[in-house]
Order: sequence, then structure tokens, then C-alpha cells
Amino acid sequence: MSITPEAIMKFVVEAAEDKKAMNVVTLNLQGISIVADYFVICHGNSETQVQAIATEARKKAQEHGVRIRGYEGVDTARWVLLDLGDVVLHVFHRDEREYYNIERLWSDAKVVERV
Repeated sequence: MSITPEAIMKFVVEAAEDKKAMNVVTLNLQGISIVADYFVICHGNSETQVQAIATEARKKAQEHGVRIRGYEGVDTARWVLLDLGDVVLHVFHRDEREYYNIERLWSDAKVVERV
């Protein structure tokens, strides 16, 4: 049984919110990029929180049987990237998020609205 990109995106967002991630934004990259269908972007206020957010998302991916293609930046916890194929989670430290501003780089993407 295969899990859809939308389902992956939803559990990644939930994992981030469970760890009190700040300013969670999901960009729909379908038709814009072949890199992924969704980018989930958020930040934490400390290195510990950044690590906790990324660890929770990784744990949820493993629980759902989603292959983890890449997991980088955990040691420094300034920008952690969790690559789940169709969904990529970017967890920034609050100081780094504004500097890199990847939402601006992907400004053609639609922001996914949650109800």
C-alpha cells in the first residue's frame, strides 16, 4: 500500500505542530518543480526545538513506512532538511529562516491552506 504525497504532507505538518513549530507553511510545488510536490517550512526558537521537530517528523515517516531519502543538518540544528521524496521538510532555527527566506525563492508555489 502506497501513501499519497498529500497524506505525507499532512502527517509532517502535524508532527511539526505537535512540537510547537512556529509559522508552519506548506508550499505546493506540483507543476512548478520536479524536486518535490510539497515543501513544509517551519522554524523553532532553539536548537533543541529544531531537533525535536525534525525528530518527530522522522519518527512519523518511519511509522507510516515512508522512505527517508535524506536527513541533514541535525547536528548543528540551524537548518534541518528531511527529504521524504514527494515531501521535503525544512526546519530552521528562527535566526536562519529569515536569512534564507526560501518562501520567497519559491514564490510561484501556492501556499496550501489548512482548515
